[in-house]
Amino acid sequence: MADEATGAGAGTAGTAGSARVDAWIWSVRLTKTRSVAATACRAGHVKVNGERAKPAQVVRAGDEVRLFHAGRERIVVAKRPVTKRVGAPVAAECFVDNSPPAPTRIEAEVVGVRDRGTGRPTKRDRREIESLRGGGRSR
Repeated sequence: MADEATGAGAGTAGTAGSARVDAWIWSVRLTKTRSVAATACRAGHVKVNGERAKPAQVVRAGDEVRLFHAGRERIVVAKRPVTKRVGAPVAAECFVDNSPPAPTRIEAEVVGVRDRGTGRPTKRDRREIESLRGGGRSR
């Protein structure tokens, strides 16, 4: 039973101490589905040890995995490779999370949100948005 949770059984990719990066990202619950993880790899949003990763690239213990997903960057160090999806408590033990903290709701609201269907912002709207972001010129 423990072999199934760790991925050390017959279903591993390559050697016993490794896993595919797309399967590992999905297994430790960084993405909701494996296809989302594979798509992120193909789009260049996943790096293993600083190098862009294809979905079939191998992840071993000690590798640093960077994933840009859902508007934020996740930086994790793999502690052990798993190929099958595991429960949240077990998944938390499979990596060390070195990600910067997620922005608070107040910080996320600072970005100007426009109503859908209002068209392009006017020059005045653009200046207000830039001033909210802190990059606008003073008049």
